[in-house]
Amino acid sequence: MATVAVYSDLDREALHVRLADEAFALGGKTAAESYLNTDAILNAIERSGADAVHPGYGFFSENADFARAISDRGVAFIGPPPEAIEVMGDKVSAREAAEKVDVHGVPGNTEFLTDAKQITDFGSEAGYPLAIKAAYGGGGRGMKVVNSAEEAGSALESARREALAYFGRDECYVERYLTAPRHIEIQVLCDQHGNGVHLSQRDCSAQRRHQKLIEEAPAFNLPADIAASMGDDAVKVALGCGYTNAGTVEFLYEDGAYFYLEMNTRLQVEHPVTEMVTGLDLVRLQLMVASGEPLPFNQEDVVTNGHAIEVRINAEDPAEGKFLPSPGPLTSMHFPSGYGVRWDGGYEQGDEISQFYDNLVGKLVCWGTTRDIAIARTLRALREFRIEGVATTIPADIAILEHPDFAAGKHSTKWVEETLNLKGVTGTTAPVSDPEDPKVQRNATVEVNGKRFDVAMWVPESQMGSAAPAKAAPRRKASGGGAAGGGSGSITAPMQGTIVKVLVEQGAAVEVGQTLVVLEAMKMENNITADKAGTVSVLNVEAGQAIQTGDVIAKIE
Repeated sequence: MATVAVYSDLDREALHVRLADEAFALGGKTAAESYLNTDAILNAIERSGADAVHPGYGFFSENADFARAISDRGVAFIGPPPEAIEVMGDKVSAREAAEKVDVHGVPGNTEFLTDAKQITDFGSEAGYPLAIKAAYGGGGRGMKVVNSAEEAGSALESARREALAYFGRDECYVERYLTAPRHIEIQVLCDQHGNGVHLSQRDCSAQRRHQKLIEEAPAFNLPADIAASMGDDAVKVALGCGYTNAGTVEFLYEDGAYFYLEMNTRLQVEHPVTEMVTGLDLVRLQLMVASGEPLPFNQEDVVTNGHAIEVRINAEDPAEGKFLPSPGPLTSMHFPSGYGVRWDGGYEQGDEISQFYDNLVGKLVCWGTTRDIAIARTLRALREFRIEGVATTIPADIAILEHPDFAAGKHSTKWVEETLNLKGVTGTTAPVSDPEDPKVQRNATVEVNGKRFDVAMWVPESQMGSAAPAKAAPRRKASGGGAAGGGSGSITAPMQGTIVKVLVEQGAAVEVGQTLVVLEAMKMENNITADKAGTVSVLNVEAGQAIQTGDVIAKIE
């Protein structure tokens, strides 16, 4: 099968573009300008003659309007039908659909939130903490925990901003927040002939900011009857909404009981651990199902062998538990190898992690005949891994896998943030040198087989001669400054990003730890706080402003 890639201006030389047989520019830098631009993608489909679209993990992978736009043009969408995405993509209607097949979720409401009072009313009835969630999202994006009525308003605003930035829609709902659950998900696969199977379980409880760090299959120490019941319920939910192709039904498990959480109507980032223990190629099966073929096996044929662990390598500095995004160039990379080791990567040495997109560098997946062997093999591979130029989550991943709680399966979704001691665990970045020969755009007219074309080329500036434009400003070198500022009162940006909210004015009195601004980087919001009490004497930023690492945000005297 020949492949066609689409790319934004920032991804002009990205790995997926280099690997594809053909590639088409979408234009723009941000997701909204490029990968969420339906017209631009449809134009690329028409120009390329593609007869199918695989939506990947994010962006349009759970967008019913996009799937319908594809199908209406006679192009296969490698995923479920739009009607199933509509039911499951809206987390509120998904809860209702699960109830219809007698699968029950965490107590919550079924109305979109319009103001904070709905949250406080539900909190008065169900108690705190609560979770605000993006109705059309997943993966922890747009999710905020509310511990008291006073937090409801600001949490709702933040959840809406993140949901809109990442999923293009800001509808949210609220439900009870379990304090120490395990996150268990079931991989399902349904064909167009009414057949559905589940493919073991995955435990995804090692998380920060409700986003997964480490996943494993099968789920460790999950009672067999619970595992079987979850699998049956997952297939019931999928078939109940007319689902086809690969999908994941997620549950929360706590104190011997489990609750339906949501269904992700796509292939998930952690699908490789399921492939490693079942021996099934899920992407190949996706293509078969999208082509109209029946599943080549039934539930009784699905067997698991051994144990697999996936570690998400993110461009983030663990920063003793703060997990700060770390965009920048990958100046050096060495991947681990050996028996039972798999690397699914999105970047190679010389590529750059942009602040505009998710910061997942790739996935390290290790298999072993037992869970202990899989853990040991993963630790060996992590220590062999080398990435320079950006900080990564690898030091935190090692701390998790070495901890006795993880070995005993005692961790929950809040364990990383509330129990794991990451004191002294930080990432390192190599200094970023100024580019010696940056690339610049050159427009030219060429003739191919007698046909004239106007083309844009990106060539080294040294090849432009005297016609070269002014040299780009040198890249700002990485700064050691952070939000804390060491108690100096000079508050600097810990990362590249965009100021989305300013909470103080110049001249305002502030306390230690008070949030001054909200900085968004890689689709995550970060509170930048005061490092000492005093008066804001300088305020250099405003909402919507892009800033660089080390820029002075404010000064406190």
